[in-house]
Amino acid sequence: MSKLGFIGLGIMGTPMAGHLIAAGHELFLNTLNEVPAELLDAGGTACATAREVAEAAEIVFIMVPDTPHVETVLFGENGVAEGLSAGKIVVDHSSISPIATKEFASRINELGCEYLDGPVSGGEVGARNATLSIMCGGSEETFAKLKPLLDLMGGNVTLVGGNGDGQTCKVANQIIVALNIEAVGEALLFASKAGADPAKVREALMGGFASSKILEIHGDRMVKRTFDPGFRIELHQKDLNLALSNARQMGLSLPNTATAQELFNACAAHGGSAWDHSAMVKALEMLGNHDVA
Repeated sequence: MSKLGFIGLGIMGTPMAGHLIAAGHELFLNTLNEVPAELLDAGGTACATAREVAEAAEIVFIMVPDTPHVETVLFGENGVAEGLSAGKIVVDHSSISPIATKEFASRINELGCEYLDGPVSGGEVGARNATLSIMCGGSEETFAKLKPLLDLMGGNVTLVGGNGDGQTCKVANQIIVALNIEAVGEALLFASKAGADPAKVREALMGGFASSKILEIHGDRMVKRTFDPGFRIELHQKDLNLALSNARQMGLSLPNTATAQELFNACAAHGGSAWDHSAMVKALEMLGNHDVA
């Protein structure tokens, strides 16, 4: 049994922390609002600040929305850095800037502690089923220490490279996911407008080369109109902004990523920032004046 900390107990963080508690580990918990009762009932301990978590835990996991949130959790007043002592480990599961991640890791290393960036993919379903893909950046030694714990939350845990490389991998993941959502949305919209049953079309496509997790899960959401997150559009906008801004710095053109971002922007303009990202199809439906279902 290890003494672990978990900061950020939202849609993803709560089930992830739950898996660690279920495996017998002692968890010290902190989040923006109240720690979920289900985690306290399972044996978790609520802490008033991130500093308290870092003081009590040997390993601190973080799962918050964006780069500024991670910086505040780590280095703000009563942040993690104030509670760390040499030899402890910080694991950031948030999806944030690769460049900022390298800076954060360096500052934590200066305190005599280890740092691993481990952004995840798989959404709420993956978090609850402990089947997340976890893309890690850090030293091989740190990864080896953490692998048994990461395996409790993920089904595909990979060391990509050094600090920041996990975040780079996550940005690449989000490009692929966004473009696949757009493709599935266009395909089902085309099928529906042509008079075919989009549910049957999706079922048929699942048996062929076009099959994908996006077609399976988000195609079903598009047909059934279940757009509660999930993974919020505003969070995917944040991830694609990282892709596009870093691409500009590297002199790259990502034209289809930019198109996907504009479709998300259209959804947000119609009040959809908190919709699941599969609701990108709504922007396509507005352009075509036709609904999939």
